[in-house]
Amino acid sequence: MLILVLDLIGVAVFAVSGALVAGRKRMDLLGVLVLAMATAVGGGTLRDLLLHRQPIFWLENATYVWVIAGAALSTVLFARVLHPSRRVAHGTLLVADALGLALFAISGARIAEQAGMPAAAIVILGTMTGSAGGAIRDVLANEVPLLLRPGGLYASAAIAGIIVYLVIARLGAPISMASLCGMGVVVLVRLAAIWWRLSLPEFALEEERTVS
Repeated sequence: MLILVLDLIGVAVFAVSGALVAGRKRMDLLGVLVLAMATAVGGGTLRDLLLHRQPIFWLENATYVWVIAGAALSTVLFARVLHPSRRVAHGTLLVADALGLALFAISGARIAEQAGMPAAAIVILGTMTGSAGGAIRDVLANEVPLLLRPGGLYASAAIAGIIVYLVIARLGAPISMASLCGMGVVVLVRLAAIWWRLSLPEFALEEERTVS
């Protein structure tokens, strides 16, 4: 039951982030729904395909689709009524994305754990669940995915949160407590990275100089 609740909250939050990106790109309502859907179910779909889970979660339960559509259209209505500034919309997008990342990373990790995957696979599949939908959204919106942009600690935040979840769960703590701690770490690391511009060391090759 906890996984279903986390998933539904996660798809709603990610649908909001997809709708906000569509608004920045001035897309029509169909574009809003497409980006919201891709963001909300992209990572979980890849996870289910790799784990051979059939049917895929959102095809089996239509509640996901209704939640995504409701969250996306509510975002459009909210923006039409309150007319938030571009800065406010961007800040809301970053926060929504951080929350969606946290919810999906931990729910994806729990699903991989229930499938009997080893710890390394749990971390990879959880990170994919949390970050792949946002990457698909950004590609469809013709932007460099947050996952690949220098700085920001996007996937790194998911990895850190999943590791914390696994450690706490395997120390014997209740799963709900371990899940909340893991999600808290994801959100804190992601938002701290945005606020203080934290990043991993960059790898850059020097350009070869031509001799004339």
